[in-house]
Amino acid sequence: MLDSGGMPSSHSATVSALAATIGIQEGTGSPVFAIAVVLACIVMYDASGVRLHAGRQAELLNQIVCELPPEHPLSNARPLRDSLGHTPFQVVAGGLLGYIVAFLMRNSN
Repeated sequence: MLDSGGMPSSHSATVSALAATIGIQEGTGSPVFAIAVVLACIVMYDASGVRLHAGRQAELLNQIVCELPPEHPLSNARPLRDSLGHTPFQVVAGGLLGYIVAFLMRNSN
């Protein structure tokens, strides 16, 4: 929940659970549900797009730094975090998990 990357996407699970819960409680025609769906779409797009590519760039930069000669000032730089985003499959799995959790929590009450 507090870390980036991995399977499934906890960010996607959280926002999809939020949207599903609002849809169940308030109805899918409510403005609050529309806002939650837009928020979920933005978070999921960011997780599988911008953050995934930033992680790939960090991976390449780490590789470049490792290949620098020892006397280079950046040769001892701390590696960048490269597990930032999610694959589309991880995002979809997180979204489904969030929906399932919201549905199960509704039925447990």
